Amino acid sequence: MDLDKSVIGLKSEKYVFEVEKRHVYQFASAIGDDNLLYTDQEYAKQSPYEGMIVPPTFPVAMNNGDVELPLQLDHRRMLHGEQEFLYYQPIRIGDRLHCQMKVSDLYDREGKSGKMQFLVLDTEMKDKQGELVCISRMNIIYRQLTKT
Repeated sequence: MDLDKSVIGLKSEKYVFEVEKRHVYQFASAIGDDNLLYTDQEYAKQSPYEGMIVPPTFPVAMNNGDVELPLQLDHRRMLHGEQEFLYYQPIRIGDRLHCQMKVSDLYDREGKSGKMQFLVLDTEMKDKQGELVCISRMNIIYRQLTKT
């Protein structure tokens, strides 16, 4: 079953993500980034950020897997196509971010193996005042099922 434009605007339940020091350290270690902005409070205080921040790609890890869209997708057809992070403020250790995922776009393209659909998912992250901190944008390629 192909997706249709009616999926645009579908949203997940809202959830809160607490940015914990241990999680940030583990993430930075896993990606091999030893930037002191993520691990050394004294160093980070002297930076333009005036404190520790998270690695730029950290928002990809800000979903514990329990958050889903009300959308039935065939995972065999899915490929992760692109990831983008739009920052409005730095994310800091100790932040409690109010998050919600939504389908922001759906479009078709023709590929070598047939029609592909591109599903754009945005996860908006806001601070306690409701100000936008970051949008994590993921583009999923939804392929036609090949016959075996």
